[in-house]
Amino acid sequence: MSRFTRYVLLVLLLTACVGIGAPATVTPLPPPTATRATPDPEGAARTFLEAWEQEDYVGMYSLLSPLSQDAISLADFQARYQTQQRIATTTGVEAEALSAFKNGETAQVRYNVRWHTAVVGDIVRETAMTLVVVDQGWAIAWSDGMILPELAGGNSLVMEYTRPARANIYDRNGQGLAAQGDAVEVSLVPNQITDEAGVLAALAGLLGQAPEVIQRKYTGVPGDWTIHVGIASADDVRVNFDTLTGLGGIHLKSYNTRFYQLGGLTPQVVGYMTSISPEALADYRARGYAGDETVGGAGLEAWGEPYLAGTRGGKLSVVTPNGQVATGLAESQSQPAQAIYTTLDRDLQIAAKEALGDFVGAVVILNPQTGEVLALVSNPGFDPNVFDPVNGDAAAQNEIFNDPLTPLLNRATQGEYPPGSVFKIPMMGAALMSGLYTRDSTVTCSGVWNGLGPDALKYDWTVTFGVPPHGKIDLVQALAFSCDPYFYTIAYDLYQTNPGYMSQVARQFGLGQATQIEHVVETPALIPDPEWKLAAYGEPWTPGDSVNMGIGQGFVLVTPLQIAQMMAAVQNGGTLYRPQLVHRIAPPGGAPTFELQPIVNGQLPVNMEQLALIQEGLRNVTQAQGGTARHRFLGLEIPVAGKTGTAEAQGEPHAWFAGYTEAQRADKPDLAMVVLVENKGEGSEYAAPIFRRIVEIYFLGRAYTLYPWEPGFADPGSPTPTP
Repeated sequence: MSRFTRYVLLVLLLTACVGIGAPATVTPLPPPTATRATPDPEGAARTFLEAWEQEDYVGMYSLLSPLSQDAISLADFQARYQTQQRIATTTGVEAEALSAFKNGETAQVRYNVRWHTAVVGDIVRETAMTLVVVDQGWAIAWSDGMILPELAGGNSLVMEYTRPARANIYDRNGQGLAAQGDAVEVSLVPNQITDEAGVLAALAGLLGQAPEVIQRKYTGVPGDWTIHVGIASADDVRVNFDTLTGLGGIHLKSYNTRFYQLGGLTPQVVGYMTSISPEALADYRARGYAGDETVGGAGLEAWGEPYLAGTRGGKLSVVTPNGQVATGLAESQSQPAQAIYTTLDRDLQIAAKEALGDFVGAVVILNPQTGEVLALVSNPGFDPNVFDPVNGDAAAQNEIFNDPLTPLLNRATQGEYPPGSVFKIPMMGAALMSGLYTRDSTVTCSGVWNGLGPDALKYDWTVTFGVPPHGKIDLVQALAFSCDPYFYTIAYDLYQTNPGYMSQVARQFGLGQATQIEHVVETPALIPDPEWKLAAYGEPWTPGDSVNMGIGQGFVLVTPLQIAQMMAAVQNGGTLYRPQLVHRIAPPGGAPTFELQPIVNGQLPVNMEQLALIQEGLRNVTQAQGGTARHRFLGLEIPVAGKTGTAEAQGEPHAWFAGYTEAQRADKPDLAMVVLVENKGEGSEYAAPIFRRIVEIYFLGRAYTLYPWEPGFADPGSPTPTP
């Protein structure tokens, strides 16, 4: 039987045995195109080295002499190479034959090998391999020293890592959002509780959880079980230590961790830490990780991993089979991690989060002059502390994963919603740009529109609420009063001219496409057009599709972030700035390695005169008699412009208010803001009051106006909405 035949049988045998104990790292591959019958030893050596560069260990093994194959199995041969290269954090190997010396039926080929490593740089060695004649060709008499000379005799490599401390994530003013430090795991043993009311009150204040939520965690479980309740900062526990330790049943356990203040102010943005998954292990090892670290699992923690983790250093040594260090091979110094300072304003984030309360929805606040994200709330949120492998609160993790309200979803950037009447802003732009409409173009808003025929009547929102119709109004009034029949007419007229025109303009307003925020996951949503409908449904676009689209219904879907970007552009004079979440990145005590510069995504397609008309209509929404949100902004000393939206959806409509401030104060930038409340009702009834609450806190220092659903302020200095 020839050597090649024996090789084929060996591969077949290994393949058949994978399911019954063959090492998982062995992946048999087809034999190399060149067989052992190479007429010269240097050719055999080059084939072996090329296979090494390609990680073709089966091909390498096929070139070994019979004695070498008898001495080491394919599985052990492959594992020997892979293990040593993994320990060295090798990212690639280069090998080159230098010279050959033949003496009868033996030969020696000298070669140069270069290991590229992620931690200690390149390792370069010149070594040699011995070859012998087998079956009229040349085979390799393999030894450990062929991997690296220092590994001869069964020696192995060991890496001692030096890991810099993970850097923190801050808001724009240096207030912590995620920090390395001490935290305290708070647990309860039910049958040790003697003062349940006192325990619930103390833990509710410490953990920011409602007493009934805490109570549910231990209700119905065996009394002697230890029940995880939450995570608190060491500082907060220290302040309340006497109270906590004086109450029976409370157990405190301190540990060092990645701690997220206040249970995670914006967890969908900041993210959380997690263990390296098996699927990602190879990639992290190629970047110099040992594999046992915790890494960013989502949000800025994941995006900023290269900065927050710093650069690992290490010392690579050779150890003998009995564990003695033989020699040092290479060494590098770690480089400090770099902190990320976000664009977020922590105080404004807290205000927006509290203002949204328990509603499901989102709030996005941008600086309209730069695109900086000042606050981003997605409700419901979650506590990122429970994902820490040190904490390991599997029950809390399961609650998050199984929550039907999907708290892991970033509704601000991934939520896709019909925009309702907020879409009338780009529709007004399209009407003006088309030349079919001017400011003075009038439509009689009677409450009923029959443009599609008597069998397809459409009604204004005034009919639903039983208020008088608007009568004869111009284009600016149509936006301020949110007259549906006016915008049905615009959409129908534009359809007659160009069915795809509205879609083109809407995209130029930044809708239906990613904002390229980069630091968090986002979806493009959808601005439909005739080509899309034909591809998706196999049906042509109809006048009814355009008419529905004219008031932000039908197939139209947007994200709150896209609407916020559009409103910022309307406020600043037409520039679509890319939303950004990172203000600067800097090592400890060093100069920033990154500082935010505004990035322009595009320009609104309207000219300045047309934009001024849109701005006038938006001011009239909040200030003019008949404006859909005027009653919500009466008495507010901060000028606000915006647009209400009530978008039909399954169940109750989604409530929108999208707008901006025009305070023009030197001490605070104006805000472009979007409030979305899912399945709650009218935009003026729910979203607009939340918008006002945030404006009051930001500019005036506290809330002055009660919500329509709010009986009173629990604390006049720091109101807590309870929708």
